Order: sequence, then structure tokens, then C-alpha cells
Amino acid sequence: MKHRIVVLGAGYAGAYVAGTLARRLSPADTEITVVNAVPDFVQRMRLHQLAAGQDIEAPKLADVFAGTEIRLRVARVTAVDPERQVVAVADADGGGELGYDTLLYALGSHGDDSAVPGAAEHAFDVASRPSALRLRERLDSLGRRGESGSVVVVGDGLTGIETATEIAESRPGLSVALIARGELGARLSAGARSHLRRACDRLGITVLEHTSVQAVEATRVLCADGTALASDATVWTVGFAVDPIAAAGGLEVTESGQIVVDRTMRSVSHPNVYAIGDSVYAVGDNGRPLPMSCASAGYTGRQAIEAIVGRLTGRKVPNTKLVYTYNTISLGRRDGILQTVDDEGQAKPKHMGGRKPARIKEVTIKMALWATSHPTFGLPKRKRRLAAAPDANTENMVPRREGGRVAS
Repeated sequence: MKHRIVVLGAGYAGAYVAGTLARRLSPADTEITVVNAVPDFVQRMRLHQLAAGQDIEAPKLADVFAGTEIRLRVARVTAVDPERQVVAVADADGGGELGYDTLLYALGSHGDDSAVPGAAEHAFDVASRPSALRLRERLDSLGRRGESGSVVVVGDGLTGIETATEIAESRPGLSVALIARGELGARLSAGARSHLRRACDRLGITVLEHTSVQAVEATRVLCADGTALASDATVWTVGFAVDPIAAAGGLEVTESGQIVVDRTMRSVSHPNVYAIGDSVYAVGDNGRPLPMSCASAGYTGRQAIEAIVGRLTGRKVPNTKLVYTYNTISLGRRDGILQTVDDEGQAKPKHMGGRKPARIKEVTIKMALWATSHPTFGLPKRKRRLAAAPDANTENMVPRREGGRVAS
């Protein structure tokens, strides 16, 4: 009987790991199913660009996995039962349960708008494609009516900075304000903070520092000091949260709901469950928890691959790198900041600013998309499709191709 691997989530981490497992494990011995709520691969690192009005590719997962023998189930995960080793899903046909022998949990995170009244009802975010598209439509409507329009971005983390600068550059007719709880770019070095300030000045962004938001209304943002900011579109970028599904299923999690794992990304409470990406509480090589980021998703994903392949093939499981060494921040399409960090997660004194880090960020995103879209490492999609043969017994199954793979 084949070993059943079920992957929950097909973001950067889940899609990459699923494709790599399909390449490295023999289909004669393993069966891989990917469950994702939407049929497309979402480039989350580019959702602020999508919201600003740019065209961002969203490849079909069926095309991404064509020829890999991966079964794709377009459905929403509603529950995980690690004792029975089943996952409950809901789809257009009502859903059902999927059994597994190994579960890879990669459901990621979403914007956390629960702390401030009105944020959930009135604010937009760029943590998912639908919400980014709603923000885009709102910004478009301001332009169609010929209004100057005001946009308030709450939060000066990396997402807030990238969103504010992208909107200001792409839509110069809008008035953009960025609210920072402390000093703007507080986690950056002094030089990087100065570069960021110059970028905001160049783009006409109004920065409000040392400001806390007390409430969000339909047309304004209320601050704790009594300031009321007019806002035609409020963008909420203050933190991220994970889905409570893991906690509800009985997996050991942190207070924030992230799954607690050992060094190989294996759940400390249920050894046939692995977690990667934003869903996992993983301690890096510096002894500190890895932050939620695409870089962390890549490192935790690679470690999970080696652990799963090693254990299924009887090989020693190696420890791959678990590091976090720098941030690359885009400031529109032609400017950016590369900020290195030390083992304590603190910004190093030196930074790089200007077009070069913007190009580095662009190349990094393109490489992430390529790696996800080519799980067989370069076999042209057309050849994969031609080599495929549909399985009539599984409606959402990605077509198979002839020939097997050996574990490598």
C-alpha cells in the first residue's frame, strides 16, 4: 500500500515542498495530495503590487503540478484530526475527509485585524489575493470618480512600508499616509532609516510616527492622541495570525497558534505531522524563533523535505540551514533597501539602498516563482502535459505521466 502524503496549502512553501517530494520519491511507493482553497498559485510577496494596480501572474496549480503525479484537491481545510490521521475539507461538492500517513501543514498566515475596533469591517489588507483585489478596486473607483483620494496605511513593518511606497508610486494622484507605532523603520539601521525617509519624502508619503490607532471607521482612522485622519481606503498591515485549525485539532502549538516542532520540522506531539512556513514555530540556528517570512518558509521547507525523504527511505536525516540573515524591502519599482541582521535578529550598521536591492528583490521573487512553477526542475510544461494521462477516478487529480521515479 502506498504511503499517503497530504500537503495542506500551496503557497510558496507548500507548493515547493510538494513538487520536490514528488520529484524525489518514487510514485510506486508514495501518493501525494495537495489541498488548497483556490486553484491558483498566489504570489503573496507581490500582493501589494497587485493592489497598487499592477498585473501579477497567478499560475494555475493544475499546470504547476502537471506531470508530477500530485493529486490536487481544490478545497478549504476545515479540521485536522491527528489521532485518526484525517483532514476534513469543504468544497463545492460538500467536501469530506482525506486520510494520510504523513501530513505537511503549510496553511500559512493571514492579516491580524482583531485588536482594533473597526479594522475587520472597514480596513483592507494585502495578505490574500481577494483582499488585495478589493483594495485595488477601491483605489480604481477613486480614480474613476476623479477624486484625489486619501489612503492610510497602518503599520510600518515590511508589508506596510512596501504597500505605502508601491501605492504612492503607482498612483501619484492619491494622498498616502503611513502610521508608525514608533520611529519609522525602527528595526532598520540608522542609514537604512534615513534612506527610507528620503524615499517617503520623494513619493510624497506623510509619515506619522509614535502613533497608535484606536479605531477604524468607514471614512477615517481614529488615533489614540485624538487625531482623526480622513481615509478613503485604510490598509491594515499590523501583524499576522495563523489559522486555529492546528490548535483545535490537538496539535501542540504556541499561544499564537503556531505548531511546535523539533529541529526537523516534525510536530513534537504528533510525529507523523510536519509544519513549515508561517504555520510553524521553529527555532533557528541562532537559538531564536524564525520570523514569519518567505525566507523562513524556504528554510523550513527544505528541512522538512530532507526529513520526510530520509525517514521514508531509511536514510539519515540531515540538518539543513535554519537562518535569517537579511531583509530586502522594495520601495516601489526602482528603489529598495537590503538590511543585513546579526544572530540576535538586530540590524547590522551597514545597508544597501537604491536600485540594486530593488533588482535583488525582483530576482528573488522571480526565482521563487520559477522554483514553485517547475517542481521537476525545468522539464517544459508542454512536455509534461503531453506525457500525462488523466485518471478518471479522481476529478481534481493532476494528470500522470508514464515512468517512475526513484528516491534520490
